[in-house]
Amino acid sequence: MLGALTSGGAAPGNPVLVLSIDDAIGPASADYLIRGLEQAKTQQAQLVVIRLDTPGGLDSSMRAIIKAILASPVPVATFVAPGGARAASAGTYILYASHVAAMAPGTNLGAATPVQIGGMPGPPKDPAAPTGDKPAPSSEQDTLTRKQINDAAAYIRGLAQLRGRNADWAEQAVRESVSLPANEALRLKVIDRIANDLPDLLRQLDGKSLEAAGQAVQLHTANVSIIEREPDWRTRLLAVITNPSVALILIMIGIYGLMFEFMSPGSGVGGVIGGICLLVALYALQLLPVSYAGAALILLGIAFMIAEAFLPSFGVVGFGGIVAFVVGAVILMDTDVPGFGIPLALILTLALLSALLLGGVLGMAMKARQRALVSGDAGLVGSLATVMAVNDSDPFIGSVQAQGEQWQAQCQTPLQVGQRVRVMTRKGVLLDVSAEAQPPAQGD
Repeated sequence: MLGALTSGGAAPGNPVLVLSIDDAIGPASADYLIRGLEQAKTQQAQLVVIRLDTPGGLDSSMRAIIKAILASPVPVATFVAPGGARAASAGTYILYASHVAAMAPGTNLGAATPVQIGGMPGPPKDPAAPTGDKPAPSSEQDTLTRKQINDAAAYIRGLAQLRGRNADWAEQAVRESVSLPANEALRLKVIDRIANDLPDLLRQLDGKSLEAAGQAVQLHTANVSIIEREPDWRTRLLAVITNPSVALILIMIGIYGLMFEFMSPGSGVGGVIGGICLLVALYALQLLPVSYAGAALILLGIAFMIAEAFLPSFGVVGFGGIVAFVVGAVILMDTDVPGFGIPLALILTLALLSALLLGGVLGMAMKARQRALVSGDAGLVGSLATVMAVNDSDPFIGSVQAQGEQWQAQCQTPLQVGQRVRVMTRKGVLLDVSAEAQPPAQGD
């Protein structure tokens, strides 16, 4: 069937595969689209339609998607739909990279200026000329911003030239963050067509010839079978764990789980849960644009809070740990892309929970320090013991179990096995005990 495609057309019975993106472009959506394109090739689809509604996303995920589209032997039509949808920022690049760019009425695209890593979105402003020999304070930041914008402008211009679309407007969308509604985009040849819905788009594409992976493909999309490929459990799971907020929560659960396991080893539940959460969080973070300084501050803050339980600093180390955790969480995500920030409310909530946990640990530590030290006779004298055996020749002498140890004991009254006695004094390995009053038997 691939031979049929490369020799001039798709068979009329070949299906159309529809993929849907309605969130920020990230690792999960990139994995979903790339696997969808692979499935289209396996199922011998004649066309892939990406139904798109996105505010933008991560540059690395966007470029991975575009590479897959450019290499796909199955043509890709990106359709910004339904009405009210948008293809902003990264969505504009994907639209330009597709073999067919279509929009529904009431949609828009544009605002493709890259969001600078570390802040300062938008194109650089012309800085005022520095005075004297000292450079302007923002010169290095402006240089980095210009590099990013020039690279993005060249990238989208290359995509526009490849697909025969308006390259000047594409560059303007990067440098000036301009946007267009669907009808203006069609008039300026930014997109290829406007369609009311998916069936309308397929009717318009019927009989059209496209070039995919260097080969001409003629479409037969009239009354074609449509396969809707919804995100599967793997994509949904990846979307959840690559949410920066979820990743931060997993880090906290993992570290505290391991901490409790080390403090009170036993069942191993804390260690198992903590280890799994930490591994999943680390996997998610390596897919995201993470600030290593932020991650280091989070780990340092948690280490300080744990150390507070063992150091007599009266909260100083623990308070420093909470501050380090909050600062680290704020700067953890090294991007201002919508959908990939950590809400301040979540950061403060986790910090409050850590503070409450720290307060509980400090309270237990203070009680332990105030408790009188009990050792030797001070712990033995006055404790209760159980008679384990009685001397056959002398019922006033026997052996008792006190505080988990066997002792020889003597009493002023005869001893009986199982009797409860109280330790009065200790003379070497011999205990002086007195009989405890036995509780009345039931029915007396």
